[in-house]
Amino acid sequence: MNTGLWLERAARAWPDRPALFCGRTAIADYAAFDARARGVAGWLGAQGVGPGDRVALFMGNAPEYLTALYGTWYAGAAAVPINAKLHGAEAAWIIDNAGARVVFADAAHRAALEAEGVRASPVEEGAPVPRIAPRAPQDLAWLFYTSGTTGRPKGVRITHRMLTAMSLAYLADVDAVSAEDATLYAAPMSHGAGLYALVHVLRGARHICPASGGFDEDEILDLARHHGRLHMFAAPTMVRRLTAHARATGARGEGLRRILYGGGPMYEADIIDAVDWFGPIFIQIYGQGEAPMAITVLSRAEVADRTHPDWRARLGSVGRAQSVVEVRIADETGSDLPEGEVGEILVRGDLVMPGYWQNEAASAQALRDGWLWTGDLGRMDGAGYLTLCDRSKDMIISGGTNIYPREVEEVLLAHPDVIEAAVVGAPDPDWGEVVVAFVAGNAGAEELDAHCRAHIARFKRPKRYIAVESLPKNNYGKVLKTELRARLQGD
Repeated sequence: MNTGLWLERAARAWPDRPALFCGRTAIADYAAFDARARGVAGWLGAQGVGPGDRVALFMGNAPEYLTALYGTWYAGAAAVPINAKLHGAEAAWIIDNAGARVVFADAAHRAALEAEGVRASPVEEGAPVPRIAPRAPQDLAWLFYTSGTTGRPKGVRITHRMLTAMSLAYLADVDAVSAEDATLYAAPMSHGAGLYALVHVLRGARHICPASGGFDEDEILDLARHHGRLHMFAAPTMVRRLTAHARATGARGEGLRRILYGGGPMYEADIIDAVDWFGPIFIQIYGQGEAPMAITVLSRAEVADRTHPDWRARLGSVGRAQSVVEVRIADETGSDLPEGEVGEILVRGDLVMPGYWQNEAASAQALRDGWLWTGDLGRMDGAGYLTLCDRSKDMIISGGTNIYPREVEEVLLAHPDVIEAAVVGAPDPDWGEVVVAFVAGNAGAEELDAHCRAHIARFKRPKRYIAVESLPKNNYGKVLKTELRARLQGD
């Protein structure tokens, strides 16, 4: 089934419902949203775009993003959303690798692509198509390029079946959505925020793009008050920033119904602080591009619970498996590990990609016997709660003992004078690797070392503490540990 059918059905059922907003301003109801998508599909058809072709989207968050996305699906093509923060050269490489027939871009991004010799168009409309192109469940719908912090990004093939599974799992496991709700695109629409457009289209909810085009704390709080019943997807760093700003200004988040967080490690101190200030509005999900948004979920009640005997352990987890997947922990041979033991997280189900785009070697490494090898290390308890330890590539082996950086980072961040912390391994002739901590804040090395000795085993504590103003991050807010390791090699 073509996922675009959900918009067509919403327009038929609720043509007058408000659909698209720029800030406080209404742009289109569902009938107009559908009509614009049909016009985009008609224009694409006039350019020779047909089923199976790829259409790249390189633009900031705006209502036109959704009309371009759905117009691409109406034409039977696959969307290639590109993060708007990428350099023109990076975007040009993705466009070439994807073999995109057409590129939609706003003015700023068209200029960036033209500098790289790539032609792009604004979102155009032509004669509306009367019928949505049929697609099979296994057909490509969304070509998602990984962040590429090491080497070139890989294109994840996301099918219509995967998008359907992800959306229905949201309704089954994550949260309800109604026509009275609104979803805010403060995070990049090329990633998780955009993926969640589908379930909100399915339910006829409102879609709000900030006038700023991105994440602005004052703007988010204002739009929540104005629109009410606001949903948003946020990276953990965004949650932390929003909480700090709200505390500083006294804003309580009126109108915020739900903040769904994921995409990186959420530290215990940050989410406790957020719930204390905003209340029980937070839900955590764990997913990957290869299995988008729906591997596990930690519910609103579980994030807010402070009464269960194991509430801290559960808050430190990413929850339990969502309905559309199987999740298990395995050793390097693929054999199941006992409860509580750390191994690689494996996932199977309709949510999992069929493979990478034109990369058989990487596909074969990631997909084995029907299971996705996520590259994430974790452990599962008897109740099914999955706790992430680290990426397998980030684990530190010191003196033959495994040390998980996130555990050390959690301890460092519990210190009141630490703002950010990241832990990596540095080569050592005696131990193989030693633990090094990069820390932003006002605490000195001796104070941090005493804090670590009081909370974790001595062998886990950092051997060096390096003060930094802030940690290097990629365009999605993830800490670039590759840069931290490179800095150590240069010392």
